Order: sequence, then C-alpha cells, then structure tokens
Amino acid sequence: MRNSIIAPLLLILAIGVSWMGHAQNQQKNASQKGITWLKFEDAYRLNKKKPKKIFIDVYTDWCGWCKKMDAETFSDPVIAAYMMKNFYCVKLDAERKDTVIIDGTTFINPNPANKRSTHQLANELLRGKMSYPSYVFLNEKGQLINVTQGYQPPTGFEPILHFFGEDAYQKMKWEEFTPGFKSSLK
Repeated sequence: MRNSIIAPLLLILAIGVSWMGHAQNQQKNASQKGITWLKFEDAYRLNKKKPKKIFIDVYTDWCGWCKKMDAETFSDPVIAAYMMKNFYCVKLDAERKDTVIIDGTTFINPNPANKRSTHQLANELLRGKMSYPSYVFLNEKGQLINVTQGYQPPTGFEPILHFFGEDAYQKMKWEEFTPGFKSSLK
C-alpha cells in the first residue's frame, strides 16, 4: 500500500521538476531571441536598401568574455530592444573560414586550416587591433564611427549604445555625455 502512494507522488514530483526546467529553458531562449543577429554581408545589403547604423560584435569561439557578453549583456531585454531598433546587428567570427565579397572587394581567411587565423574582414574592421570581444559601429553610409573593446555589463554598455546610436558623438565628447545619461535598465 505504501509503495502505491509513493510511486504517484514521485511521478508528480518528476513532472513538476521537468516542467520547471522546461519553463526556465523557454525563458532563457526568449531572452536570447531578443537580438536578430545577421551575417555582415546581409546587414551590408540591408543597409544599402534601408540605411541604418550597423553594430558588429567581433568575437571568437574560444573567447570567454565574448560568451559572457552574450549571456549577460546581449540577452538583456533593454539592450536587445535598443540594438534592434537602432542598428543592424552583426555577429562576426573573427576566424571565419569563408570568403566575403563586399562591393567587389574580396576578404578571406588567409590560413583557414590554422585554428587562430584571422579573417581579413575582421582585421580591416578592427584596424589590425585584434582584441575580443570588440564592437564596431558603422554609420548609415557604412563608414566607421568607432571600435570599442572588451566585456561590458549591461549598465556599462547601454550608454555606449546610446552615444553612437543617437549620434551624440557628433555633438559632444564621451565625458560630457555620460553624466547626463539616464539609464532604462532596472
């Protein structure tokens, strides 16, 4: 008799734990879906049709700070919403193996068999200063605005996004912008 009561209780407990894990996974996946990441060439094409600033996250698969940026900053709903509204968002693997052709210029990875060979496009965007993660901001004409490097928590990254996203960099210095910046983060 005792075993007949315990078995259903264990089954209910197992279903409850399973459902809680499923709900947590759904919540995690929803937050990761906040940013629609594009390939560089797709963002470049979209920008030709409908001009918008381009944000490029230059990363590598082995970079721990890049993964932390994805998990903590890019998954923040406030950050993701702002980025989607103001930028074409690009994920660029600095060690990608394929060929990219932009306006007749070909960019390759000169040694794709080498584990840490840098793609020419990443090298060009970062002006040879290879550091991961790095963030490239391009204006609506595809011209470089700025490159920012290193991990940033949401509270540190939000003002950077606004500084370039709202063209404040054209009117004032960073030191003038930050004291008056009002965060939307909770």
